[in-house]
Amino acid sequence: MTVNTNRLFWMSCIALTVTSMTFAIRASLLQPLGVEFGLSDSQLGVMTMMAFLGFPVATVFGGLIYNQVGPRNLMIVAFIGHVLGLVLTIYANGFWLLVISTFFVGFANGAVEAACNPMIADIYHKNKTTMLNRFHVWFPGGLVIGSLIGYFLGQAGIGWQIQVATMLVPTAIYGYMVFTESFPETENTESSTAENIKALMTPLFFVMCALMTITATTELATTQWITRLLPDGNPILVLALIFFIMALGRYFAGPIVQRVNPVGMLLVSAIVSSIGLFLISQAGGAMVYVAAAVFALGVTYFWPTMLGVVAEYMPRTGALGLSLVGGAGMVGLSAWQPVIGGWLDTAREQAISAGATGPEADIAAGQAALTYLNVFPVVLIVAFGILYFLRLKRPEETTAPSAAE
Repeated sequence: MTVNTNRLFWMSCIALTVTSMTFAIRASLLQPLGVEFGLSDSQLGVMTMMAFLGFPVATVFGGLIYNQVGPRNLMIVAFIGHVLGLVLTIYANGFWLLVISTFFVGFANGAVEAACNPMIADIYHKNKTTMLNRFHVWFPGGLVIGSLIGYFLGQAGIGWQIQVATMLVPTAIYGYMVFTESFPETENTESSTAENIKALMTPLFFVMCALMTITATTELATTQWITRLLPDGNPILVLALIFFIMALGRYFAGPIVQRVNPVGMLLVSAIVSSIGLFLISQAGGAMVYVAAAVFALGVTYFWPTMLGVVAEYMPRTGALGLSLVGGAGMVGLSAWQPVIGGWLDTAREQAISAGATGPEADIAAGQAALTYLNVFPVVLIVAFGILYFLRLKRPEETTAPSAAE
C-alpha cells in the first residue's frame, strides 16, 4: 500500500483529539464525580494522577520499542487502551474502578504521543517544530470540544456516563484509520535504539526533561483543576476560551518558529504564563476571561516547542528522546496532582476556620492554590533565561551538533 502522509497526519490529529477530550471532560466531571462517590479533593487528585502516571509509563515503554515495532502497533495499543479505559469509566461504581480506568486512559494517551510525535518528526523532517506545533493544535482543539461537550451536556442534565461515551466516537474513527492505513518506515531519524540511548547522555537532555516537568505542570495542572480553582463564574467556559486561544496560536506557529529562537519562545511563554496565573488569582467576574486569555497565550507553545527543541537540537535521540521528554512532563504532573488537591483542602479548611462559608471558602482555596502554582513559571523564567543567554543553537547553525555556545 502507498503511504499517505496526509491521512496519517490526520489520523494522528484525531487520536490526539481523543487524548485531549479525556482531559477536558474529566476536568468538567471532577465535581459531579466527587459528589456522586463522596470523594475529597485529595482523592480526586489521586484519580487524576493516574491519567498522568499512565501517560509516561506508555511513552517510556513506547519509546524503547518504537524502532522495533513501529508507530502502527503503538497506535493499536492506544486504541485498545482508550476503548478499555472509557468503557470501564462508564461502568465505574467507586473510587478504585475510577483509578484503574483512568490509568488505562492515561496509558492510551501516552501511546498516542509515543507513536505520533516521532512519526511526524520523521515524515516532516525539514519542518519539525512547525509540524509538531500544528499536530498539537489538536490538543487544545480537542480540549475545546471536550469542554463544550461537558458544558452543554451538563447544562442539559445529561449524566456523566454519556459525556464519557461521546469520546468513543472519535476513538472509533482513528481506530479504523489505524487498521486501514499503511505506515512508513523510519527514514530521516536515527533508528538505532542503542544510538538513541547514547545520544541521551548529555546535560542538555536532562535539563530539558527537568524543565518539561515544570512546563507540563504549569499548563496542564491549571487547566485540569480549573473547575476547582475557579468556583467563581463559569470555569468550563473559561477552559474553552483558554484552549481556543492555544489552538489558534499553535496553528499559526510556523512563521513564529522561523523567526524566533525556540528557547526565546519558551522564555517569553514562561513570563506571560506567570503574569496570567497572577491575574487569574486576583480577577473576578468578566476579568477572569481576560486573565485566562493572557495565561493561554503563555502556555500555548510550551509542550510542542519543548518537543521541537529536542527534535532539532538533539536529533540523534530519535523517538526515544521525544518519548522520554513527554513522559517526564507527565511524571512531574502526576506527582503534583494529590499535592494540588491537598492545597485546596487545606486552604478551604483555613478559610472556613476564618469565618468563610460555601462559595467564599471555595474562592479563597482556588486563589491560594493559584498562588502556589505560580512558582512553576517563575522557575521557568530563570531557567529559560539562562539557556537563552547561553545562545543555544540548532545543529545546522554550529559545527558542533547540539552545542551551547
